[in-house]
Amino acid sequence: MIQMILTGLLCGGLLGFVMQRGRFCLTGGFRDMYIAKDNRMFYALLIAIAVQSVGVYSLIELGLIQFSAGAFPWIAVVVGSFIFGIGIVFAGGCATGTWYRAGEGLLGSWIALFGYMTMAAIMKTGPLMPLNTAIQSVQAPSNSMAESTGLPVWIFIAVFALLVIGVVAKELKKPKVVIPSMKPKRTGLAHLLFEKRWHPFFTALLVGLIAILAWPLSEATGRMAGLGITTPSANILQYLVGGDVTMLNWGVFLVLGIFLGSFFAAKASREFRFRMPDAKTGITSFIGGNLMGFGASLAGGCSIGNGLVMTAMMTWQGWVSLVFIILGTWTASYFVFVRPHAKRRNAAANPAITA
Repeated sequence: MIQMILTGLLCGGLLGFVMQRGRFCLTGGFRDMYIAKDNRMFYALLIAIAVQSVGVYSLIELGLIQFSAGAFPWIAVVVGSFIFGIGIVFAGGCATGTWYRAGEGLLGSWIALFGYMTMAAIMKTGPLMPLNTAIQSVQAPSNSMAESTGLPVWIFIAVFALLVIGVVAKELKKPKVVIPSMKPKRTGLAHLLFEKRWHPFFTALLVGLIAILAWPLSEATGRMAGLGITTPSANILQYLVGGDVTMLNWGVFLVLGIFLGSFFAAKASREFRFRMPDAKTGITSFIGGNLMGFGASLAGGCSIGNGLVMTAMMTWQGWVSLVFIILGTWTASYFVFVRPHAKRRNAAANPAITA
């Protein structure tokens, strides 16, 4: 139990610290791909996937960890991921982003987190469990891309890694945009850790390494998986309500560690402060959190569980989920950001029509 607590908090703390300091926000990254035509955060995600894929499959080859891709619940993944993508826009952050933003003192993220945890618990062990189970029962026999095609998994990893290297190299050659910055108030390591702006690609490298670390630490406690957010979040609420100690697994301490790591990073970098949302934002955050919990439970993972981990494991579930999370994010972004902005712009350009 002590090992589970310490290693879970350690891994989560590192992830929360890195994500907070590197502003590793997949919701903003997916949204910016559509609205601002900025793909840097998406490229950063690809880096983290590639790093984790090479590392984890190396551990598998060495016999240090085990992995089974299982079957592919394709309907659940498509529908759930799309709904999850919509939810993260309303919530203002994905599952992991909501945890680390809560650690910064953003109370809207606390509201979203409560909705997320509640709906995930309802889907996994509550009244909606039969619906969840029924939709997930529609499966393709193989979830592994290697098994489905008969090609070695290292072919997929090598091709993907080369593509990522090419994309990153091209991106780094672009002219840098110089952002005016204030005179540093700190020096040395303190400046690098708590003040200097982190490049998203550097942050992604660290996220990928932490994702690798999660596998042996988790499997050492009997939890045969890597990073995961949705089920552990539901487990916290299930434990608090029912007192079932079996709900306290390595993943629970991972997500609690994310919160603590983010809190420490935010306090040390002087970015922590309580921020209360207005009533409309609070309601929207709660709705978004519920959509996240419903979608991630149905899809078998969130933007981390599916979009980072299952993609790295070269599964159909991971890559199909990532595509539909992005599509859901773009759909919600159109109705939340693009369409209202266009209406305001048209109203400003034609005041006589709106008068």
